[in-house]
Amino acid sequence: MEDDHTIQAPLKKVAIIGLGFVGLPLSMMFVRKGFQVIGIDYDTIKITALQDGKSYIQDLSDADLTEALQSGRWQVSADYASLAGADTVIICVPTPLSPDNSPDLSFLTDTCTMLAPLLRSGQLVVIESSTYPGTTREVVQPLLEKSGLVVGQELYIGYSPERIDPGNKSMAFSDIPKIISGITPACAQQLLELYSLVFEQVVSVSTTEAAETAKLLENSYRFINISFINEFAQLCDRLNINVWEVIAAASTKPYGFNAFYPGPGIGGHCIPVDPLYLQWKAAQTGINSRFIELSQQVNEGIPSYLADRIEQELLDGKKLTGAHILVYGVTYKPNIADVRESAAIPLISRLLHRGAVLHYHDPFVSQIKLEDGTRLQGVELTQERLEQADCVLICTNHDVMPVDRIASHSRFIFDTRHSFSLNAPADMQAKLVTFGDGTQ
Repeated sequence: MEDDHTIQAPLKKVAIIGLGFVGLPLSMMFVRKGFQVIGIDYDTIKITALQDGKSYIQDLSDADLTEALQSGRWQVSADYASLAGADTVIICVPTPLSPDNSPDLSFLTDTCTMLAPLLRSGQLVVIESSTYPGTTREVVQPLLEKSGLVVGQELYIGYSPERIDPGNKSMAFSDIPKIISGITPACAQQLLELYSLVFEQVVSVSTTEAAETAKLLENSYRFINISFINEFAQLCDRLNINVWEVIAAASTKPYGFNAFYPGPGIGGHCIPVDPLYLQWKAAQTGINSRFIELSQQVNEGIPSYLADRIEQELLDGKKLTGAHILVYGVTYKPNIADVRESAAIPLISRLLHRGAVLHYHDPFVSQIKLEDGTRLQGVELTQERLEQADCVLICTNHDVMPVDRIASHSRFIFDTRHSFSLNAPADMQAKLVTFGDGTQ
């Protein structure tokens, strides 16, 4: 854990509820800035690991946690009673989708219900979990007001969307501009004073609804554009045009174009989820969000399209039934150990459903759980497995991917990420097909 300069903070004690991919890095940042930090999580296995200085998040090392523990400024617990004395409580609990794609706020509402009796006058409560517009004011505020405290005078409530990017080593967490908002101007001022101490840039917006919607816009923008470029890649396949060449050419325009790239689908903790929160809220007001709806349809159709393409390209006219498929990479993006909403999972499920004999290798993930609950164990990427596979399917192109070895020992490679087209050795003998290369 790098040493940041200690700030003499007017709000010295911060409690963070939810020690996952957002809450744990946020805890470490506050510790580095000189705050006393209490981490709360209902998962006792996580708490035990943290107390032993063992990290379960790739971006934080065991040494980072050990240093925080030894500083005396960080403690963790599964007991909400340990929140006593905290000046600020930051909530970073999951807000997943229900099976019908409606918001599941149960973690958030349960947290607020348990928190309300423990609140005291003068405390600040901040929600960082992604959610639909109106949640902070319409759901969180009434639950916290059961404390009997008056919001804006005795209790301060705000919303500040998380913007963490797992695996991003090019930008420090504290360098990412931080959006803040409050239920009242006094609440917003409390957030401004707190976050200005730990983030280089703080962006204030007028309402909690505006802050909630800003997060949904950021990820809906990516959701729609990634879905569009995947549809565009399918079009280029049909037209015998290489989409990667087209994108490279279009990217030379110095204005008005931002490049997005094809892949096996949309994954991660935010992009596949947040737009559906916005879509749900729009439906509550009688509005049909057609862009989000169409993007969701395109994204859901990618596994079937890729399965068809793989079968079409198998050597000797072989069918998927009985074909040996070796998948490289199952995380939702390169160089991380995170499989949340990974596009590889539904693609693997589709291939298995169509009778393929499938194994996977990922240097960061030893086991995955499929949509039907089936668990698959990762395998070693041996020369024998590469040679025996009817298809080596690249779903995630980690930097450590042994491109030369895969190219040297595979008979057929289907690359969803354009990784081999960029790095393949000149004497490559394997048949190579890249999603969107126009070879259909």
